[in-house]
Amino acid sequence: MNFSGKTVVLGVTGGIAAYKACDLVSRLHKKGIQIRVIMTEHACEFVQPLTLEVLSGNRVVTDMFNRDFPWEVEHISLAKAADVFAVVPATANILGKYAHGVADDMLSTTLLATRAPVLFAPAMNTAMYEHPAVQENITTLKRRGCLFVEPASGHLACGDTGKGKLADVEKIEQAILDALTEKDMQGMHVTVTAGPTREAMDPVRFLSNHSTGKMGYAIARSAKMRGAEVTLISGPVALEPLDGVRMVPVTSACDMREAVMQALPQSDLVIKAAAVGDYRPATFQDDKIKKHDDDMSVSLVRNPDILAEIGEKRRDDQVICGFSMETRDLLENSTKKLQKKNCDVIVANNLKVKGAGFAGDTNVVTLLYRNGKVEPLELMEKDSVADILLERLVALYRDKNA
Repeated sequence: MNFSGKTVVLGVTGGIAAYKACDLVSRLHKKGIQIRVIMTEHACEFVQPLTLEVLSGNRVVTDMFNRDFPWEVEHISLAKAADVFAVVPATANILGKYAHGVADDMLSTTLLATRAPVLFAPAMNTAMYEHPAVQENITTLKRRGCLFVEPASGHLACGDTGKGKLADVEKIEQAILDALTEKDMQGMHVTVTAGPTREAMDPVRFLSNHSTGKMGYAIARSAKMRGAEVTLISGPVALEPLDGVRMVPVTSACDMREAVMQALPQSDLVIKAAAVGDYRPATFQDDKIKKHDDDMSVSLVRNPDILAEIGEKRRDDQVICGFSMETRDLLENSTKKLQKKNCDVIVANNLKVKGAGFAGDTNVVTLLYRNGKVEPLELMEKDSVADILLERLVALYRDKNA
């Protein structure tokens, strides 16, 4: 997703977690986002403005009455420049000020002047966070439409253990990116499958594949950012669950089939990115299979073909997208799959192509459409593949439902 041309105004207040704003600014800046930082007087006791100036590439504002810059009503110009206004960390003090309309420094004044979405990432002592006054202020701000990244629980700088620790910077970054993203999928229901399946042989062993789920998770994350209601049906992976997404963990192909069929009637888009095992052991052994002098053989049976069943039961107004991973004859094999499974789109890739396949952060895919169109995409990050794929699928959905 392209965020160049977007501006985030970041307020940094006087909490020990202020140093984490440096990491956040660096992450956002690398995505081409303009960062304008406002620091409170107390924040400057924890982090030097120069650090954030170097990371953001812009002058940091700390004083309402500083005249050492070209003349403008700066709190108004910054308020108007913001596509998103984030406060990280947000202390009890700034939450109370904004909830009650207090404007006595540069940050609180600019906050009151902005019409951009406002996001707070609170961080404070547990007792402070749980105080009724603070909770009332948070409730008031949420009711007015402010966004919040809830604090984590853990060991705090004051020595206490409890809720009040600043959320992980990755979560705050994602929340800001969500707020910057156009909600062109608002009201749509999307089902995505991701990861491998595992077919148990005995209590110790199973049959599986090398899928990590990265492609499916990227699609689900992008759809959620664009405003869709997303169900992510995931096989066993090492990825963190996605916030704001309905997560349905499964293990076997039969588990995944059941979850997909339950989600299908409510889905506008179904995107089958999972690497589902074609076969499973014919029998499950209750005890560990022991080695023998002779070679061991395992009888296999076919797993249900989930994509084919979706193709049979789909409605005409739904858009169905499958994935096809091949090692040879990519277009021929993937076109057969597109037709046989009654899909609208097949995302085809060749495992032998550099930058494509399992585990990596990039992919090289070709989109095959029901009308015969073939659209090859260059090597790119899986997040970028997800964005392009969703653009194409949303366009197809709108054409069908015009």
